[in-house]
Amino acid sequence: MSPRVTHLTDPAATPSSRRLAWLATGEDGTPLGTAFLRVFTKEGQLHLAELDVRVHPAERRRGVGTALLDAAIVSAREDRRRAVIAQADRGSPGDAFLAARGFRRVLTLTYARLELSGIDPDHITRILEQPCPGYHLTRWTGLVPPELARTYAASRRAMDDMPMGDTDYGQVVWDVERVVAAAEAIARRGDTLYTVAAVHTSSGTIVGFSELVLPGDGKGEGQHYGTAVLPEHRGHGLGLRMKAEAIRHAHALAPDLALLTDTAEENLPMRQVNEALGYRPTHTAIEYQLDL
Repeated sequence: MSPRVTHLTDPAATPSSRRLAWLATGEDGTPLGTAFLRVFTKEGQLHLAELDVRVHPAERRRGVGTALLDAAIVSAREDRRRAVIAQADRGSPGDAFLAARGFRRVLTLTYARLELSGIDPDHITRILEQPCPGYHLTRWTGLVPPELARTYAASRRAMDDMPMGDTDYGQVVWDVERVVAAAEAIARRGDTLYTVAAVHTSSGTIVGFSELVLPGDGKGEGQHYGTAVLPEHRGHGLGLRMKAEAIRHAHALAPDLALLTDTAEENLPMRQVNEALGYRPTHTAIEYQLDL
């Protein structure tokens, strides 16, 4: 018997997206699986939606995932979306599911982990003490200071040429309002955003940044959200320095944390940065895309 798929109300809206949700249940009302479709609402990504389908292991291969997927794709089409992206660990059931349903592989991501308890603080210090003429680092916790907000928002274009394989990702348009909203969203869920920025000393403008989100209770895992340098300022080791400073900060606050990062397989410079800082690969994920 086909599962019953119910469209739910989901309050998980952000300034740049809204989320649709579905629940699949059996004849007796037992939950079998869920689907979430994040629909992006900001300029540059109005063509895109992001899908997450999850089915209880005992209920797989019974049409639950397909029913959830069908419901989500109908909504994506009705919303005039051009592409739907989804991610699955390589070799997982989700990997096979997406490949069998018309999604194509567009990007490979390498996930890596750094145990702060195992780092060599002297190694991090040596990186930060290397001369870097013409540049210096600044840092803040939470909201960007008002005097830096405009130049920091402008520096976000450093992500525009980030390797994305064949993903139809569009271009995220950042302004001060979006920067502030993102930081506020992290604070509302109880986590802490720590940002390190590289400043071009003579002009006083921010030319790169590295964001690290730390759990509010100081336990478990932190997550790097993005590290990038404007193209015209690359080649000075700024990415390495910014990420090293973030690691030093996290180690001083909570030395038992682990930090997580993910990098496109083809982004060799950032993978080299991670390796130099002691990150070790844990698994590989595949980004899929369904072209509508």
